[in-house]
Amino acid sequence: MHQKWFHTTEVEVGTVNKAQTFYIETIEVSRLSALAFFAAGENKYKGKRFFWQNREKTLTLVGLGHAYIIENNEDNERFDLIEDEWKALTKNIVKEASELQPILFGGFSFDPKNDKKGEWEGFPQSHFAVATYQLVLRNDKAYVSIHLVTENEHSLEEFDRLRTERDHLIHAAQVRELKNYEKPVMTKYDEVNKEKYLQSIDTVTSLIKDNWAQKVVIARSLEMQFAQSVSSPQVLSQVMNEQPESYLFGLERDNLLFFGASPERLVKVENGYGYSSCVAGSIKRGKTAEEDKQLGDSLLQDQKNLGEHRYVVEMIAETFAKNCTQFKVPKHPKLLKIRDIQHLYTPVEGKLSKEATILQLVKHLHPTPALGGVPRMKALAMIRQYESMNRGLYAAPIGWVDSEGNGEFAVAIRSAALVDNRAYLYAGGGIVVDSEPNSEYEETLVKFRPMLRALGGQLNE
Repeated sequence: MHQKWFHTTEVEVGTVNKAQTFYIETIEVSRLSALAFFAAGENKYKGKRFFWQNREKTLTLVGLGHAYIIENNEDNERFDLIEDEWKALTKNIVKEASELQPILFGGFSFDPKNDKKGEWEGFPQSHFAVATYQLVLRNDKAYVSIHLVTENEHSLEEFDRLRTERDHLIHAAQVRELKNYEKPVMTKYDEVNKEKYLQSIDTVTSLIKDNWAQKVVIARSLEMQFAQSVSSPQVLSQVMNEQPESYLFGLERDNLLFFGASPERLVKVENGYGYSSCVAGSIKRGKTAEEDKQLGDSLLQDQKNLGEHRYVVEMIAETFAKNCTQFKVPKHPKLLKIRDIQHLYTPVEGKLSKEATILQLVKHLHPTPALGGVPRMKALAMIRQYESMNRGLYAAPIGWVDSEGNGEFAVAIRSAALVDNRAYLYAGGGIVVDSEPNSEYEETLVKFRPMLRALGGQLNE
């Protein structure tokens, strides 16, 4: 097995009043399958893994095990507390090649004030982890890092054990035949609280007409059951095959896997520049190229969708204006086409001010009007009252940040939560003054399709 040693770093860190040492060792290895490396941790690290691939397919991350966990349930302070603890953990790390820095991966719940029970019960408002074994695929190179955060002054024996295990994981990913995963076998599905959802559209539309809000995003869930338990590698393999043009993510915590294929970037920070995407307004794909163009052209002219899109552009532009020394926003949206749906799309980018950080941008941007509504706080209150579920990580920020402050967060739409032999799919749409329940319902059916198909399901449309 070809291995190239990069560095071993031993860093004294102080977090939560504890004197700890953060050991890091990175090697470059021959190219290997990210999914195979993820699957290599199935027996020992199930429930403690993550997977990420950006939309451009220039960066893939896999994490196995937890070297360090940062969690909290601190409502609006949760973003700051994650940032503070991460900075404390990494402030003394020797800065070498940027691709070799430790990565913190995780997500924030959509609404910490939502107390509805369900599949997300017990899940923290913020959950992030540094992997024990971190795989980074970037620029046609593969790097595997060991991370050990410990108070033990005598850790050489433990680190040697981690080296041995790392080599076994790499060997398994490189040598074993890559498994062909079958699609799960669905036994039934349930459109949970469908009638309550349709009623909520009527109610929220009436409130918008009475000027309680301008826009409110109402979502619903669909529950699937399977003949047997479904594995994380099994569903990730299907999503990777079917949604290559999207952000692909998977985050395990205990017996829950949250996964998806999102078209939407919330924010990216790289070398002092910030990037965001305004994605709001959608229509289905056509069965032919001609029909597809006709549908896309109609979306570009549709005043309801253009109005929804404008709310998002204005809010993200305002956030960038406060956090950038300069920024730019195109005047008109273009189309973002993925397998099942096409969206109105406007990219935003700017040069960040010195005090701006990726987690502060996440804090200010979430939720955008595309996922919450306008005005934000009124929309969130209405979602709590009229939406019959807890979104958990759905429609919330999921992504990563490294020790130098670079990172990227996607908006976790086109997503599902998998628990044993059940999956919970999520989809929603923006309710405005002229919304109509049946058309909103049809829109959610289109948005369910990516995860439904990956899980072997089919709606009776």
